[in-house]
Amino acid sequence: MMTIESIYKNIQTKKSFLCVGLDTDINKIPNFLLNFNDPVFEFNRQIVDATHDLAIAYKPNTAFYESRGYEGWLSLERTADYIKSNYPEIFLIADAKRGDIGNTSKMYAKAFFEEMEFDAITVAPYMGEDSIKPFIDFKNKFIIILSLTSNKGSADFQMLKNCENKNYLYEEVIKKSKQWGTAENIMYVVGATKSDKLKKIRKIIPDNFLLIPGIGAQGGSLKETIDNGKNNKGGLIINSSRGIIYAGNSNNFAEKARQQALILQKNMSENV
Repeated sequence: MMTIESIYKNIQTKKSFLCVGLDTDINKIPNFLLNFNDPVFEFNRQIVDATHDLAIAYKPNTAFYESRGYEGWLSLERTADYIKSNYPEIFLIADAKRGDIGNTSKMYAKAFFEEMEFDAITVAPYMGEDSIKPFIDFKNKFIIILSLTSNKGSADFQMLKNCENKNYLYEEVIKKSKQWGTAENIMYVVGATKSDKLKKIRKIIPDNFLLIPGIGAQGGSLKETIDNGKNNKGGLIINSSRGIIYAGNSNNFAEKARQQALILQKNMSENV
């Protein structure tokens, strides 16, 4: 069973906030892996085995698996099962960005929380509370609400201002959604490229975990993210995907991935 306290404990034990994003593209993995029955799973397995002592979380982006149909779903299920069976202390996030009317959300929640035993799932909040509640109803599971993302297009809606109170839309989303649960089951996505907004966000949600993508390849600053986003227990899960998993493209790809993960973990350890 994964709890917020077990995540805090793992951060302290490993001196790390690191989440490794398993955005595994079969067209980018080393060619020799194509000889395996499930090349994507084998790639993930070796990455996980090489980095599990440095990472507190793994985050498969489900689009990379769904795009391959049945075989992709098998790779995702095998990856999730391997991580939970061998490294039960790891926080396992389905980066699925789901969010739909209640009955549909309930089925999504069953798929990821019951069938594949993920600990958390990313969700889009723009259809409101009834689209999120079915996920929250699952005990000892977490939802991670998209609030302020790293992409350029986030300015189209997330940065719109409320004419009455001058709050940005992403602030309204956070303030409203924090009423739907507690820090024990709700986390938030805040892009590392928006680190200047983290201090204000922390005032709204001082106790919730923040999942921070955008370090490395997308240009986010690790130091600024930690300085502005950390709370008194840590409260950060900092993701790196391409910068770690594609650090090498030969037989030693897992070793290269470990080297990059170790650089991040050492930088993080000074601030845990």
